[in-house]
Amino acid sequence: CLTFQLACCCGTAACSLCCKCCPKIKQSTSTRFMYALYFILVTIICCVMMSTTVANEMKTHIPFYKQMCKGIQAGEMCEKLVGYSAVYKVCFGMACFFFLFFLFTIKINSSKSCRAYIHNGFWLIKLIVLAAMCSGAFFIPDQDTFLNAWRYVGATGGFLFIAIQLILLVEFAHKWNKNWTAGANHKQVWNGLLALVTLILYSIAVAALVLMALFYTRSEGCMYNKVLIGLNGGLCLFVSLVAISPCVQNRQPHSGLLQSGVISCYVMYLTFSALSSKPPETILDENNQNITICVPEFSQGLHRDENLVTGLGTTILFGCILYSCLTSTTRASSEALRGIYATAETEVARCCFCCVPDGDADAEEHTEKRGGQTVVYDEKKGTVYSYAYFHFVFFLASLYVMMTVTHWFHYESAQIEKFFTGTWSIFWIKMVSCWVCVGLYLWTLVAPLCCPTREFSV
Repeated sequence: CLTFQLACCCGTAACSLCCKCCPKIKQSTSTRFMYALYFILVTIICCVMMSTTVANEMKTHIPFYKQMCKGIQAGEMCEKLVGYSAVYKVCFGMACFFFLFFLFTIKINSSKSCRAYIHNGFWLIKLIVLAAMCSGAFFIPDQDTFLNAWRYVGATGGFLFIAIQLILLVEFAHKWNKNWTAGANHKQVWNGLLALVTLILYSIAVAALVLMALFYTRSEGCMYNKVLIGLNGGLCLFVSLVAISPCVQNRQPHSGLLQSGVISCYVMYLTFSALSSKPPETILDENNQNITICVPEFSQGLHRDENLVTGLGTTILFGCILYSCLTSTTRASSEALRGIYATAETEVARCCFCCVPDGDADAEEHTEKRGGQTVVYDEKKGTVYSYAYFHFVFFLASLYVMMTVTHWFHYESAQIEKFFTGTWSIFWIKMVSCWVCVGLYLWTLVAPLCCPTREFSV
């Protein structure tokens, strides 16, 4: 259990004081949350290292700060513990931690094996190992060569993490449509729900397109914004027409507007996010003063309180990263990446189609009270998720966090306080992600037409 495992990090006395009113929890869930807590801890440390505000406050309020920095050999003013190079080293340690566990847990199918016990326990030892690996990266010789090489590894892993999330988004859209279409064969209410949700999704996408055209363009200038908004809007219309075309419907009866509506909304979100991340354009007004154009006027007021915007935005961003890691590491998601999907005959229509009803399964599993909390051993018959894939996704997420915190390819001037000021590298990464998402969805539609002898199932 999660509470039990946290308490065990402090010793047996803390274990016995676990709250008895804690709700029942699955062993597989608590294990994943413990690794997620380690991930959050290192991520917070990386954000602190990129903050000039925190560094200045420490210099001001910590007595003997200069002597302490010399004592730990971090430079005269602890300059080795701040900035992008420090984040690279800490994330190197975290990435190595998850990559070693990825290698260690390959082909574990039983939770009773010795390797499975190590994966599901020994939390204090793992925390010490993680701290040692993050600290040890600061003692790697030839730091310049290491940082230059690690930067390319981080960029590759970050792009791969984005690609996996885009693939799973397309799989999510197809799964949603297939599940509700299966219900429509028995009850007409599911047809109504399909039509209603599809209408809502397209309404959101069209409204977003109109608002972006209104606030991010003007009659003169803003050519980048005009072209990209028009291009992405045209792509959404194109994939929607392809999805309902007769040739696609003949090979894929489950293809429809619901999937293209989901993709269109996500494309509009990425377009908005990219435009918000683009460096501001300035021109001279009639008084020869620089004014910012091609951005909403209200956004300029929001960015004045940089600490609030940065803190809230960073929390939401890394919350989404963590959610992506936990939801994309289920066995169904890992199988989807290999092209393995559930058949239409096994689909049971439900509103929360992502959640498999497992109330009966829980009753059959062995339960035990440890430290006052009930633990459901849901992996007694076998693992419910791929351990190796779980650690591999967190390995890629570590690289993605490293690149995101250090502004990708604008690392030398990166600061956490300037996280949302916008850079060209972040702008193009989001825009290319948008086009890759459309390309992946389009391939799932036309692949059966390009390869008629091969069996496709989505």
